[in-house]
Amino acid sequence: MENINHETIGNELKNLTKSNIEKAQDMLVTIINKLPNEYRELIESSFKYKRIPKEYMLCSMLFTVSTSVGLTFYIEALGYRNYANLYFTIIGSRGDAKTEAMKIATKPIKIIDDMFYNDHLDDLDIANPEDDAPKRKQVLVQNASIEAAHKIHSDNPNSIGILIDEIFALVEKMGNSNSRDGIAWRNFLLEGYTNGYIDISRKTTESFRINESCPTLLGGLQHQFIPKLIANGNLESGFIDRQLFTPKLTSNSILHKGVSNPEIMNNYTASIKNILDYKIQSEKVEEDIKQFEIQVTDEAHERLFEYTQGLINRQAMAKPIIKEYISKMQISIHKLCINVFMMLHASKSEFKSFLTLENVELAIALNEFYLMNFRIVLEENIDHKTTEPSVEDIIKIAKKIMLHKRR
Repeated sequence: MENINHETIGNELKNLTKSNIEKAQDMLVTIINKLPNEYRELIESSFKYKRIPKEYMLCSMLFTVSTSVGLTFYIEALGYRNYANLYFTIIGSRGDAKTEAMKIATKPIKIIDDMFYNDHLDDLDIANPEDDAPKRKQVLVQNASIEAAHKIHSDNPNSIGILIDEIFALVEKMGNSNSRDGIAWRNFLLEGYTNGYIDISRKTTESFRINESCPTLLGGLQHQFIPKLIANGNLESGFIDRQLFTPKLTSNSILHKGVSNPEIMNNYTASIKNILDYKIQSEKVEEDIKQFEIQVTDEAHERLFEYTQGLINRQAMAKPIIKEYISKMQISIHKLCINVFMMLHASKSEFKSFLTLENVELAIALNEFYLMNFRIVLEENIDHKTTEPSVEDIIKIAKKIMLHKRR
């Protein structure tokens, strides 16, 4: 027993000397090892043959699952109903394979969207010109105005996935108080995170209402633009707190001949398709059951309760920015629980299973991983002296950078 205690103490002391990046790398290894084969193998294969950072693939896969689930599945826990939609930002430099990670992970959705588009063209060919134009089914949204995003979500109320190769342009709009589109985008994403209603009233175009909004978001961001991400109201509004950031943690400088086994991509695609099939079926007019509740075991519910209470306690002691981020972690843990559940049961479509303690523990690991990532982003790009700078310090730094660039 004494030797075990000494070993435990030694490991704890060793962990204390690690940087946040090293801690995040250790957390990433643990998470990937717990993923189903169809996800883990694609992450490892993409890292080996395409040198895509593992954390980029993980982030893009979570976005794909989150988008594919939409409002179809939910959990009731701790007095709240929560859905799976999440917002992700991949941070890196040019050439870091951010776009390739998004492209590979979202390929199963693109296949479905291609089918939807061809069906829409057929509907247009046979449509009566005097009738309203047929609605287009769509999952992913790219390069859309806020008006188009509202309309697409109205036509596809279950969910839409907003995929932006470089998110800086959107961030810049949102930080411009004179940009009507920017303010509308920010309001849309803030309201959509907690699935609030969106009511659009216009004088010259169609007005509509989305009773339960469900957008997801994935974008790439070059690290030098991070100060602008937190400037001009994006920090104060809470938009930053809702982001799951993914800085670069892994790299592969060794080229490998050959290509990944096609079966790996096929298995991943089949898993995502199984989730999308439920979503597509629930959207049909004749379908009576639109949503499915994921049942939670007593053990899992108790762990959620304990973890959430721990977050509340940590929030009370945390400094600004981290304090606000931990507040949103009390929501994201539920969303991550749904995504983890879907990933673990998608290969066989076993969605009538229970959310277990094991599922919750993996969701907690992900939640803590993204908190560590957030600390890294602050540490590396905002203030090198502390991982928890004050709001005033960050705003001053952002203003100085913007002033310097104007000169």
